[in-house]
Amino acid sequence: MSEFLQRSVEYLPILLQGAWLTIQVTVGSLILSTLLGLVWATMRVSGIPILMWISASVINLLRGIPIIVLLFYIYFVMPDLGLSLSALQAGIIGLGIAYSAYQAENFRAGIEAIDRGQIEAAESMGMSWWLMMRRVILPQAFRIVLPPYGNTMIMMLKDSSQASTITVAELALQGKLIATSTFQNATVFTLVALLYLVMCVPLILLVRHFEKRGQK
Repeated sequence: MSEFLQRSVEYLPILLQGAWLTIQVTVGSLILSTLLGLVWATMRVSGIPILMWISASVINLLRGIPIIVLLFYIYFVMPDLGLSLSALQAGIIGLGIAYSAYQAENFRAGIEAIDRGQIEAAESMGMSWWLMMRRVILPQAFRIVLPPYGNTMIMMLKDSSQASTITVAELALQGKLIATSTFQNATVFTLVALLYLVMCVPLILLVRHFEKRGQK
């Protein structure tokens, strides 16, 4: 046990640097996926056939492409087309775009769960579609989608490890590099697992809180 603690003190500073990058990737991709997800969802429920078709096609396309392939395409292929991104930027954009499809389905489900009577009442008051979405539908839809949104956030935190495939030195990659150089696999990956738990448990508790509030 003392040996484990001694090595933990030695490895933790490096692993914490990786954890900080993990948080950056997660927060950045969460913001991007939320914004894009809202765009796809509003297009999907707009009632305009061409927008609905474009949104459905984009969502199905993104859900059908593995995240790792999307990351490779953005990081390795886009420079050939004249757009070079850092590994961190590519990781955030790749994860954000990939998860926007799942966020869109969450938001669409929340929007469609709104009582039809409220929509009819807003229309009878002369509200435009955008005003109705902003003042009536979206505020209620956000409360409905909070639990699945939280679950998506947890999955994004764990899937941020895929950014290591394009050399983002996040927590998983830092752990792998330390284990490779020291051969202390058990110690290193135990620390990696504990750090992921430290980051995930508050989110899990937050999701549980929202679920309880939604049941009241």
